[in-house]
Amino acid sequence: MSQSGESTGVDRRDFMKTTGTAAAMAAGLSTFATTAASAAGSNERIRIGFIGPGGRGFGAHVKTLCKQKNEGANIDLVAVADVYSEQVDKVCDYIQKENGNSPAKYVDYRDMIEKENLDAVCIGTPDHWHAKQIVDSLEAGLHVYCEKPMTKFVEEALQVVDAWRKSGKVMQVGVQSTSLPVWNQVRELINDGKLGKVLQFQTEYFRNSDMGQWRYYALEKQMTPKTIDWKRWLGVEEGLAEDMPFDRAVYKQWRRFWPFGSGMFTDLFVHRTTSMLKATGLMYPGRVVGAGGLYLEYDGRDVPDVATVVADFNEGVQGLVNATMCNQETRINQLIRGHFGSFVFGNGEQFDSFKFVPERPQVTHDSSLKEEDIAVETPKESTTYLHFKNWVDAINANDPKACNNPPDLGAAAITTVILGARSYREGRVFHFDASSGTISDGDGSWAKKWEKISEEGGPAKHVPGWTAGDYGSTLRDPDYMKLAGPWVNGNPPENG
Repeated sequence: MSQSGESTGVDRRDFMKTTGTAAAMAAGLSTFATTAASAAGSNERIRIGFIGPGGRGFGAHVKTLCKQKNEGANIDLVAVADVYSEQVDKVCDYIQKENGNSPAKYVDYRDMIEKENLDAVCIGTPDHWHAKQIVDSLEAGLHVYCEKPMTKFVEEALQVVDAWRKSGKVMQVGVQSTSLPVWNQVRELINDGKLGKVLQFQTEYFRNSDMGQWRYYALEKQMTPKTIDWKRWLGVEEGLAEDMPFDRAVYKQWRRFWPFGSGMFTDLFVHRTTSMLKATGLMYPGRVVGAGGLYLEYDGRDVPDVATVVADFNEGVQGLVNATMCNQETRINQLIRGHFGSFVFGNGEQFDSFKFVPERPQVTHDSSLKEEDIAVETPKESTTYLHFKNWVDAINANDPKACNNPPDLGAAAITTVILGARSYREGRVFHFDASSGTISDGDGSWAKKWEKISEEGGPAKHVPGWTAGDYGSTLRDPDYMKLAGPWVNGNPPENG
């Protein structure tokens, strides 16, 4: 089901115009609304509805919150909206069995929001619906948990951030690894100068399969146009996708197709990228390029099985995200490189420790720097459990900034990976201006900016929060460099 064009024939600019220009959205990054609703008190219940609880929405959202309610959390799971009638029944039956109440059933999430007096929603729909459902929910005065990626397009991500800031509500983006304490620990060490000037992060997501990625989501005979409201799933009336014949594979394995997802870029890369942004304090990239291709999984998919994203940041840091979906046993290490040393994390999401690997003393001029294993706090609960608990705690505290993966971080991550996907598809290099929220084609300005800094002798730029001064971010000039410089009218430089 190959479809060309980033918007698949749908004009997303019309969607954006409902809340203002891209520049206005970017301006929304500055302040929160000051009229947030009161926090849920100790005797109040948080009424939660579920929008599109499919595989992840049921397995993680519903089951985790059922467990937390049974453990005493002040939450009630009161309503379910999904276009697939059998999924609605399955989810509601589970809630009734686990929590003892029978949730209300809906097809359209807007009816659920209007009728159920909700306090919060969990969104588990395909990517192309996220932005609209988030904004609708925030504007209805609801707290939001949305599965990653936060949106399908960069412009939508900025719109979500603006709506979130204006609403004063709590929103969590579902990259559960951001609730691990390791990333705050790494951030503090970086800001204190442990690595010296940070230059690069490198991360990965490698998988392998004998059937092709995302085809392990099983197709079932009961998935038919009678049990699934297909046009509503597509979002034809909302302008989110074009009409097309019903197809079980598209419905269940939508991550394989550009109109609804972006394959590994948004399903997998966004996990690792968000963690690296949290660890370094970086946010929006300044320049992004992507590469890759479909080299093996010729199963009708649109999205590549090999891909790389290179993102350059205005703080003078490069991010590298690399994967092949046909290799799993020879991954690259996840790490953060600095001038005086690197942090090496290995693979995966959760770590018992990570290594500090120093550079040679001939470079650092500090022979006390030694390789070491740095211990990491390892929570007993799963990352998904921690992430939902963090969301509920933030709602109770009425603190939008308390979430471990708020929308501004979600927007920075989606900007990085989706511009990489667009670069791969369109053969272009993209520049991003965070101050105006605008995307432009690459040109020579990026290289010229850094060349100018070099000509002027620096200083180096640093990650946000850096407190270590010049440590690990300067060079020593050999004495003979005094002889450098242009000869003018046949005469040597002043010191030559």
